[in-house]
Amino acid sequence: MKKLFSFPNPVNDAAARAVALGVLIMSLVALFTNTAWLLVPLTYGFVARVATGPTLSPLGQFAVRVSGPRIRAWQKFVPGPPKRFAQAMGATFTIAATIVWLSAGWSDARWILLPLILAASLEGLLGYCLGCTVFGWLIRAGWIPEAICAECGDLSARYAAAGYPKN
Repeated sequence: MKKLFSFPNPVNDAAARAVALGVLIMSLVALFTNTAWLLVPLTYGFVARVATGPTLSPLGQFAVRVSGPRIRAWQKFVPGPPKRFAQAMGATFTIAATIVWLSAGWSDARWILLPLILAASLEGLLGYCLGCTVFGWLIRAGWIPEAICAECGDLSARYAAAGYPKN
């Protein structure tokens, strides 16, 4: 059971970006076609990835086994804890959207997807993990113990190497 409820560390960035692209596509389809039921697989996927990494997530399995290994330009390993935190942020938004959809309707819930679309776009298209950045801020603020990910307290070197401005 302990192995099932674990998260990989490190994480192949190509697989993480492939998951983000899948989330982006599903979110855009839901938003532009008014397909509220897509919140169900989106929410399940985020919760499954937070709990078990890619193990119980169909999108995670596709990213790890099929698409991620084939995207050679994005192959690098990054710390797992910030990626898990980013998945938890996605779970929070999709759970909120699902609750609003079931209680107030799709016209109100659909707008909760906008921050998710922004974060998935940054990760999938540009390789900039918004959740990882927030994770680093929380470590520096002392809200998350640095022992969880010593490398994560200072993301500025990694982002500078990738061409992004300092956090």
